[in-house]
Amino acid sequence: MGPNATNDPLSGIKMDSLDSTSVTPHRIRIGPAGWSYKDWEGIVYPAAPGRRFDPLAFLADSFDTIEVNSSFYRIPPPGHAASWVRRTAANPEFRFAAKLWRGFTHQTDAAAGDADAFRRFLAPLAESGRLGALLIQFPWSFKDSPESRLRLERLFEAFRDYPAVVEFRHGSFQQEEIFELLAAHRVGFANIDQPLFGDSVRPAAVATAPLAYIRLHGRNYAKWFEHEESWERYDYLYTKEELAPWVERARALAAEHEVYVITNNHFRGQAIVNALDLQRELGQPAEAWQTLQAAWPDRFREKE
Repeated sequence: MGPNATNDPLSGIKMDSLDSTSVTPHRIRIGPAGWSYKDWEGIVYPAAPGRRFDPLAFLADSFDTIEVNSSFYRIPPPGHAASWVRRTAANPEFRFAAKLWRGFTHQTDAAAGDADAFRRFLAPLAESGRLGALLIQFPWSFKDSPESRLRLERLFEAFRDYPAVVEFRHGSFQQEEIFELLAAHRVGFANIDQPLFGDSVRPAAVATAPLAYIRLHGRNYAKWFEHEESWERYDYLYTKEELAPWVERARALAAEHEVYVITNNHFRGQAIVNALDLQRELGQPAEAWQTLQAAWPDRFREKE
C-alpha cells in the first residue's frame, strides 16, 4: 500500500492506516489560492482600498499560507517574489505555495531556459525559507500513460530542489504505482475536492512526501466544464457538513506531516469564508472582519 495514507471511505481506494492520535500533530496551514481579485473589494478587502492598501500583507495577518496563482500564467521576475517576502515579513511563520507555470503542464511550449527562469523566480522564496510548496498542477486531459510518467519524472528532476506537490484531475493517476512513483521522488500527492464525474480524482488523504497537501475547488457541477469565464467553476461555498470530512483528513495527515489546506473557491471571497471555517474547526484563531460579515451575514450569523 501507498506511503502514509488513510483508509478513507470517500476515496474509492483502500489505503494504509494512519492514526491521527498516535503522535503530536504537525502544523496545518490554511489559506486561499491567490489574493489579487477585483471582486473581493468590499467583501474581503475595503470597498475603496486605495493605493497604499496591500492585500497580501492584509491576508498574511490572518492566514499562514497563500497559493501563488500568477506564476501559473507567466513566469514572474525574481523581484516579485522578493517583494512578497518583504510584504509578509510581519508574519515570520507565513509560507507561500507557488504554482508551476502552465507551459510545463498545460502546454508544450516550454523552452530550454524556462526551467532556469522559473528557478530564478523561486530563489527569493526558497532562500528566505518562505517557499512551503511548489504545486505542479495538470489538467483533466492529462491521463496516466508511459509517456505521461516520463514527463512527470523529467519535471520532478528539473525541480528536485523544491518541496514539490503534484495535482492530478484525472482519476487514472489515483493508484498505487503512481503513489510509489511520487514517493520515490519525494513529491507530494495533492488531495482535492472537485465535482465528481466518472474519471475524477476522488477525495482522499494520501501523503507521499514529508509535505501533505489539500486543495478545495468547490462542487459547481454545472460550470465545471461549461463556462464562459474560468472563475465560474469556482463559484461555490462549502457548508460546514461538506468541510467536516476534510477537517478529519487534515487532522489525520498532520499526525506525520505538515499539511497545507488551500481553498480555491475564490469567487466573492468564498475561499476566505471557508478558510475561516476550517481554522475554527481545527481549533485555530479565526475572526471574520466587518466587510466579510456584511457580505455573508447569514453565514456568520451561524457562528454566533
